This record gives sequence, structure tokens and C-alpha cells, in this order.
Amino acid sequence: MSDHEIPGRVRRAFGDHKSFEQVDDRTFESVTTPFDGVVSVSTQESGHVEFDVEVRVPMLSAVVADDVAEIVEDGWYETFELRIEDVNGVIAGSHDLDPDVRRVGEEAVVQTTFVDINERRGVDDAGAVIDYVEGTYVEGIIPGYEYTEPVTSILSRARDAAGTGF
Repeated sequence: MSDHEIPGRVRRAFGDHKSFEQVDDRTFESVTTPFDGVVSVSTQESGHVEFDVEVRVPMLSAVVADDVAEIVEDGWYETFELRIEDVNGVIAGSHDLDPDVRRVGEEAVVQTTFVDINERRGVDDAGAVIDYVEGTYVEGIIPGYEYTEPVTSILSRARDAAGTGF
């Protein structure tokens, strides 16, 4: 099967998951995060499905109203990068993920790829990776800055979920 012929079982797994919308023949976009989370899939002759997950999050300086010192931004990024390495703790499959984190302009881009024979577990793991990146990003929010979108919405949702009204 070629990269462009995704089996119905894979499309159904993404559709049933409810966290993704299909963008094109082999690309699915996360609809549960304010960040750009995309999963591209291809199939192998063995029937295994390759999941290529990419999540783009804004750098700290892109979401604060004030200036951020370069040393603060660099430290924030290094911490984010280190925390992303722990992504294997949130997946169900036996993959040994080795995420690539890089700075691209005003974004940090996280990318990882894995293969699974079980498309539902693979979709779950792809969603878990995207959720983990969002959670890791939120952990890195530094108090004392005036944040802009999407951080203000994320913080508001977190306060609402926690039942606090500040």
C-alpha cells in the first residue's frame, strides 16, 4: 500500500478518537489543543502504520506582552526541551520515542515518529504525545509576565477546571 492509500481502519480510528479532524488523505489535525498538532500517517507493506507527530508551540517571547530577556527565553526553551524527553511515560505502545525539539522562528517544534500495527493504540499514542506537549508547555509558564493568546485561554480553562475564580 502506498503512502497515499490509508486504510479505512486508520481513518476510522482517528474519527472515533474525536480529538482529530482529517485534513487530507493522510494528515489529521488535533482539535483539542490551541497549538498546531498534526499527525501524518503512512502504511507499510507489513500492515504497520507509521505515525509522524508534529506539535508547534510559541516561544515564550511570542506570548508575553512585555520583552523577555534572551537568557530567560533560552532557559525556558532548554527546560521545555528536557521535559519533552519524558514523553515515553504517557504512551501505551512499546515505542521508544526520541522526540526532536527545535526552534523555528518564534516557535518550538516537537516532532517524533513511531510505528504500530494497532492503529487505535497508535492514534491514542499520537494524541497523548500532543497532550503531553501542551501540558509540558503549560508547566513552563513563568509567573509575573502578562501573557497573550493562547496562554490566557489555557490559564482561564485551567482556573475554571480547578474551580477557582481569580
